[in-house]
Amino acid sequence: MKDLILLGSTGSIGNAVLNVVKKNNSNFKIKLLTTNKNIKKIYQQAVYFNVKKVVILDYKNYEKFSHLFRKKKIKVYSKIDEALKTFTKRVYFTISGISGFEGLEPTLKTIKYTENLGIANKESIICGWKFIKKSLKKNNTNFVPLDSEHFSIWSLIKSENIDNIKKIYLTASGGPFLNKKLDEIKNIKPKFALRHPNWKMGKKISIDSATMMNKIFEVIEAKKIFNIESKKLDIVIHPKSHIHAVVHFKNGLTKFLAHDTTMEIPILNSLYKKNEKFIFDNKDFNYLKLNGINFLKPDNKIFPLLKILDYDFNDTFFDIILVSLNDVLVNQYLKNSINYISIHKLLLKLLKKPYFSRHFEESPKNINEIKNMVNNVKKYLHNYLKLNEKSY
Repeated sequence: MKDLILLGSTGSIGNAVLNVVKKNNSNFKIKLLTTNKNIKKIYQQAVYFNVKKVVILDYKNYEKFSHLFRKKKIKVYSKIDEALKTFTKRVYFTISGISGFEGLEPTLKTIKYTENLGIANKESIICGWKFIKKSLKKNNTNFVPLDSEHFSIWSLIKSENIDNIKKIYLTASGGPFLNKKLDEIKNIKPKFALRHPNWKMGKKISIDSATMMNKIFEVIEAKKIFNIESKKLDIVIHPKSHIHAVVHFKNGLTKFLAHDTTMEIPILNSLYKKNEKFIFDNKDFNYLKLNGINFLKPDNKIFPLLKILDYDFNDTFFDIILVSLNDVLVNQYLKNSINYISIHKLLLKLLKKPYFSRHFEESPKNINEIKNMVNNVKKYLHNYLKLNEKSY
């Protein structure tokens, strides 16, 4: 029986993990679940999976609903530290699925309590990788990237010498507007941008997929996780989304990894050790899905945010500023406060402002400096949008 901690159990990654556990319930035992505000869902999860420890990070909800959990003899905490201190030995695996910057601190705090860490949180890796990497090494904790693209790269190169890699291609679906010109969709409503053709995802990541920002983030993640040069990383559009990464080696061989469009596959494969036997399902992969793979080169005119890849990504404040600006702009778009094309135009424009660019060579010394920069960016951008609201 493998003990698990699930950070962010009520989100899309959390749901995928719990589906895996449900199908393999004799092999896994969940020891801790966390959420921010989705009390109804985490209560149902805790009862169904017989979880005895729960963290509710939003204090108002903790105070208001903690008595419901206690009736079921479930210990409830308002801080991740308090819950983790009750563990007398390390758990087998922790999965970090908390979205946004909020996922970084709980992830860091959990590392010393777990033998293995799987992260499906882009912001944590992009903004805090150097701190995560240091803690992983200090605590002798193994790391597995859970995003389908990074899990695929990891699977393809883990037995290879990284110097033998010539190019790594991360595949993008192209999102819902692949065959549209940007001017045609400049005022498109969020409900249409949320209609990803292949994946069921949260609102934020769905918009990022439409703008291609999601794939830009994944390039930055890959650079950090695999310690590989930016020039060896590229993006290719694969509309069917069955191939998740392609690796071209200097010996002339090219390998790719394919699986159905569900996060349950990389999650399940991460949870088992190398030589352990397990089955995802009893159905054969439908190889006909790979007919007409149809790789396409992304067009900068349709996806102008790809220009961001010209910047350097070296664990500086640039990474944090980029993620923060995008967070606010996507949120404003989802609230219908700005139009679709403004996400692209404003992001590229704001990155050139001296207020931000003067920090591009500086690196955060600790988590508090990351938090402060996130707050500064959000405050600046909200004021900027308020002053220029008629323009968008």
